[in-house]
Parts: sequence; structure tokens; C-alpha cells
Amino acid sequence: MMAQPYGYDELNRESRIGGMGTEGTHAVALIDLSDFDARKPEIADQLWQAATTLGLFQLTGHGIPMAQIEEAFALSEAFFAQPMEAKAGMPLRPGTNAGWEFKAQVRPSTGTPDQKESYQITRPRMDGLWPDEAAIPGFKEKMLAFEAANWAVAMKVLSCFALKLGFDADLFTRAHDPASPEYQSTLRLIHYLPMTDAKPEDFTGWRAGAHTDFDCLTLLHQKTGQGGLQVCPGHAAEEGAWTSVEPVAGIITCNIGDMLMRWSDDRLLSNPHRVRMPRPDEYLGPRYSIPFFAQANKDFVLQGPDRKYPAITAGDYILERIRANYDALKARG
Repeated sequence: MMAQPYGYDELNRESRIGGMGTEGTHAVALIDLSDFDARKPEIADQLWQAATTLGLFQLTGHGIPMAQIEEAFALSEAFFAQPMEAKAGMPLRPGTNAGWEFKAQVRPSTGTPDQKESYQITRPRMDGLWPDEAAIPGFKEKMLAFEAANWAVAMKVLSCFALKLGFDADLFTRAHDPASPEYQSTLRLIHYLPMTDAKPEDFTGWRAGAHTDFDCLTLLHQKTGQGGLQVCPGHAAEEGAWTSVEPVAGIITCNIGDMLMRWSDDRLLSNPHRVRMPRPDEYLGPRYSIPFFAQANKDFVLQGPDRKYPAITAGDYILERIRANYDALKARG
């Protein structure tokens, strides 16, 4: 058996998926959450099928109004349109996952910075990190409401996985308690930089390198016409058969994260994904997306139904994954 360079299986997988790969044709399930309480067993079956195969699926009937989604994107654009010095006054602090960063995220799969800036909203850690009310009126109030709306959708989906895994129905809701100071779920605003005065070599590579998410479940909002997201099932990642996921405003794209994969004893599949550079004949302007990362509170203990892995708090798990990422990048030189 080939030696594994990193202590985390997730990092070993990620280190092998940095190439261009090939175009894939994996089917992406579109799942309707409407009439959720009455249809929960049916919805749970559909979610389970999608999450144990591709690891990614899309949601309709989720209950977040289109007007609220459009408002969130408008506020996101207003945030990133601020002067650099204003955004620099709200910096991402180490270990907090809150605040603004610019080209700071480097993936172990590529060793290069993602071509984006982002702003993280993590409820208990936002002191001094909100833009001035005069600069963007209503930003804090409306973004916290949008975060709460995404949390509610995530809890519906996770309750279906609790049903399938034999957990208490409210396990994941208790694990992601937003009233706790240990809450670490995050709403992230992302601005991928436009291809201004691009040279031919600028069209190679990725806006965001191939990776899996650390969390339990990611909910991603995209804008129609601003594509680039590609996905590959974990079992096919080394062959690199990447399928493009077309963005449609109002449809939420979801993927399983590493935390839930571990929590499910590897029955639910964390999904490698990336954002490719646009091609010269495609839309070359800025790309905006808004993911919500549902990850259990720092003090909540994770362990799967079959106890495949030792029990660990969610906070320790995230710290170990961040440390493993740092070690992976250091090993690349």
C-alpha cells in the first residue's frame, strides 16, 4: 500500500486532486423540500440517496424567499465595493472564522491562493467586524436574518440524516445551537475577482482550488450566469471526472462536509469541489456566491452510530483539520 503523507484521510484525498482532470457527467439530484413535515420520509430517502453517491444535491421549496436572497447578494456587492482600507478594518482574525480576507486561502491541492476575497459572519465572534451602519444601512440586521434562514434549512436537511443514521431527531439542531457562545456555523460572502485585462495564462487554473469542506453541511447560493462550480464524487476524484454545476438563482446547492462524513462513520460522502476559471468566451465579470457552513458547536461531541472513530469535540476536530491543512501546505514548500 502506498504511504499516506498526511495524518487525515481528507487531506490525503485533497492532495491528489489538484490537476485539471476531465469533464464529467454526474447527475445532480434536485430535491423539493416543500410540505416538509408531511413528506419528510420521502425527502429523507432522496437526500440519503444523493448524499451517499455524489455527496452533492440541489434544493427547491426550501422556503427562503427570492427577494431575501437577492437582498443578500445586493448587500454582499455593497460590502465588497467598499474601499480596501475600510474592509481592512474588519480583518479575519486567526482561529475565529470571522471578518474579511483577501486572497488568503491556499488549498493543499494546488498550493496557490484562491482568486477571491471573502467576509465571514460567525455570530459570537463579530465584535468590531461589522461595517458602519451609515456605509451599508441595514447590513447587520439583514445578514443575521439571512444566516438564520439558512440555518433553518440546514437543520431540516440534517434532521433527515439523523433519521437515517438512527440518531435522535433533534441531535443536529442541538449540535448547532445559535444561542451558544460555542456556535461556529458561518455565513460567508465571496467575491471572485473579475478577469480584467486578462492574459491567456490567466484563464488556466482555478478561482478556488479543489477541496472538501470541513463542516457538516454547506448551503450555497449562486447567481444565474456566474458559473464555474465543479464537483467530483470522492471515489472518482483521483481520476478527475469533474461535473459543472450550473448556477440558478433561488436554487440552493448543498454538499456534505468532512465533519458529517466522520459523524456518519463514512456513510455520507464529503464531496470534492472547485471553482474553475472562466473561459475567454464566457462571462468574465465578478462572481459572487454566498455559502452557509453548518458546523457543530465547538463543545459538542461527535461520534458515529458505529463508533468507527474516537469521540472528539467539534472544536477540536476543526482545529485538527486547520492544523493538518497548514502542515500540508508547509510540506509543499
